[in-house]
Amino acid sequence: MIKNKDMLVRDPRHERLIRFVEYALQVADPYNAVTSSIELRRGALIVKDKRVELGRRVHVVGFGKASVRMAEAVYSVMGELVSGGVVIHPGEPSRVGPIEVLKGDHPFPGDNTLRSSLKLLDYLKTVNKDSVLIVLISGGGSALFEIPEEGISLEDLSLVSKELMKKGATIHELNTVRKRLSRVKGGKLLKHVKASRVVSLIVSDVVGDDLSTIASGPTAPDHTSFKDAYTVLVRKGLLENIPVSVKELFEKGVKGLVEDTLKPGHPFFNRVENHIVLSNQMVLQKLQEALASTGYNTLLLTSMLEGEAKEVGKVLASIIKNINVYGKPVDKPAALLAGGETVVTVKGRGVGGRNQELCLSLAISLRNLPDFAAACFATDGVDGVSPAAGALVDGWVIDEALNRGLDPWRSLEDNDSYGFFSKINKAIVTGYTGTNVNDIFIALID
Repeated sequence: MIKNKDMLVRDPRHERLIRFVEYALQVADPYNAVTSSIELRRGALIVKDKRVELGRRVHVVGFGKASVRMAEAVYSVMGELVSGGVVIHPGEPSRVGPIEVLKGDHPFPGDNTLRSSLKLLDYLKTVNKDSVLIVLISGGGSALFEIPEEGISLEDLSLVSKELMKKGATIHELNTVRKRLSRVKGGKLLKHVKASRVVSLIVSDVVGDDLSTIASGPTAPDHTSFKDAYTVLVRKGLLENIPVSVKELFEKGVKGLVEDTLKPGHPFFNRVENHIVLSNQMVLQKLQEALASTGYNTLLLTSMLEGEAKEVGKVLASIIKNINVYGKPVDKPAALLAGGETVVTVKGRGVGGRNQELCLSLAISLRNLPDFAAACFATDGVDGVSPAAGALVDGWVIDEALNRGLDPWRSLEDNDSYGFFSKINKAIVTGYTGTNVNDIFIALID
């Protein structure tokens, strides 16, 4: 849970807020999500009330930040019936019973990812047509499971990903491009699978839970095209700054000279069931129920929060001001909830992340506003390029920082939100959480 809780808590409101942050992380645990979604019954696997007949052995492959907890859950339900492997980061190679745990790289694929991904494909070659394959998919899978298309190097793929992130590309835009550079995304993993039944259990880290975008949709049909990906590169001004191999691939793809991702209606999908077992919306609903049970009037704004982090911070601040002054759109004591994933267009040289940048913008807008506290955090525990998950703010954070000689406005301009919050002990530090369901925003207005 939160490692620096004692440093964060300054008054009872902070304590309540931190308690709900930790509750959200508890609800986001993929172990419980998987065990409540599957069961063994008379020789069959029941997945959300759908029956899958089993043979002597069930094979498991997985990748993403939640893959170990998901593997532990599958093993707890199915025991020695299963075997296979999952790829995670961070961590060292180990085992979950008969399931091997392999090491990958994140946020960009590297040698560990490539080595482990090839090992998973080698394992899939041993899975025969009469078998059942369970695929465990979660956020981070785009980097943790990757084999580039022919003619594309891992370095080229990583470079394109880095440049898109710097330009503030959304996860949809980023993965629209990455699918074309991969041999195993956009449904293409199924080309390497002989099993007659494929059951994907998915922890969503994508706004709107688009199956084709989560981990770049390895077992899902892809609605996007080479033209869509090419348009993203043009819109972000990257077409002339990407490796020649990548540019040539996209130019051929737009002309229809290169095979694209698998589209809806492809026969491969007749043997696939994709099930979302955990999402941002699910966590927010549980959180809303918990807050309401303690006497708060709750408002769940959205689980699809997107946009430039500092601008979203201003919008959320305006809602808090309205609640404080007019008691609208919900009366005090109020709990305001939102989830999703904002972006940061990096222009400065600081250290930060989207959640902390949102909180810094919010705090500037709500300077000296009494009776509120808010937190925004990444459920995977990693906010941007910082070691924090997010930050906690109230109406006095800005003056506190000014009294210590800090400049909040310059920190925001320099994308140095972690540098700012770490110096006033308001950065939330959890370490890796073993899950990923986007970001959560909680504000308490008393």
